[in-house]
Amino acid sequence: MKLVTSSAFRTWTFLVVASLAVAAATLFHPLEAARAGAVLEQRKAPMKFSWVECQPNCRGWVSAVGIITSDTPKDFENFARSRQLGGATVVLDSSGGSVNDAITLGRRFRGLGMMTTVGTSVVRHTPQGDRATIRPDAFCESMCVYLLLSGTKRYVPPAAHVRVHQIWMGDRADDAEAASYTAQDMTIVERDIGRLAKYTFDMGGAGDLLSLSLSVPPWEDLHELSPAELRLTNVVTTDQVADVLPRSDSSGAVAVLDSKPVQDRFVSARAEIEMSAKPTKTAEATAAIAPVSAGK
Repeated sequence: MKLVTSSAFRTWTFLVVASLAVAAATLFHPLEAARAGAVLEQRKAPMKFSWVECQPNCRGWVSAVGIITSDTPKDFENFARSRQLGGATVVLDSSGGSVNDAITLGRRFRGLGMMTTVGTSVVRHTPQGDRATIRPDAFCESMCVYLLLSGTKRYVPPAAHVRVHQIWMGDRADDAEAASYTAQDMTIVERDIGRLAKYTFDMGGAGDLLSLSLSVPPWEDLHELSPAELRLTNVVTTDQVADVLPRSDSSGAVAVLDSKPVQDRFVSARAEIEMSAKPTKTAEATAAIAPVSAGK
């Protein structure tokens, strides 16, 4: 009797495990897992810019993926040199980076009258030609949120993740609570908070964005802005994706959400005062890279 029971149990266990394996293979298709892994690796690398064509339906957009470093503003200038980017849209997928370099890049975006949104660009090759789309399940974290703020129009899709936390010394962000700091370190952080505050108001953002960001220490999980907080902080100015990705054939909006557009409390950006010497250190706001679900 024991032998029969044990055998039946083993058979039942095998069937359950086999069923779970089949389900897992269905949910996490190898192609989806590979795509998710590739996106994750791009977000961990320094920011790269690329122009995505979407003719004949729209003008195209700039894809900006990765961490903002000291080279990022220069890289963007090299990218923009041979292109007409005035009024173009930047699609962001980034976990943040250098405070001062993000501010420099954001002011450049605003100077070009660029619009911003969050997403990852996907180009599919079809018999009819290449087809470009934007996947909304992307991340804009830490200083990326302030890049998002630089757009003259700003749209965040419901599936995107916009998350904030404090700026900190970049070389001690991994174990910020246990690290030691000098008075000079604190001076750098305080200085960069002041610059970030000025930039926020210049871009038309609300003080609530700074309040939410500065209330989350780097050793805690990032705070994801809710739809209500995105409006409160003025990070978004519209709920219509067509406002930042207009169609060139005048056939109407790409997509329209149910809620009403948000009024943009725009404040004209003033030229930033040039410093006599470039600082050698700056604070950073870079999020830990969030895993991308292969099942999405």
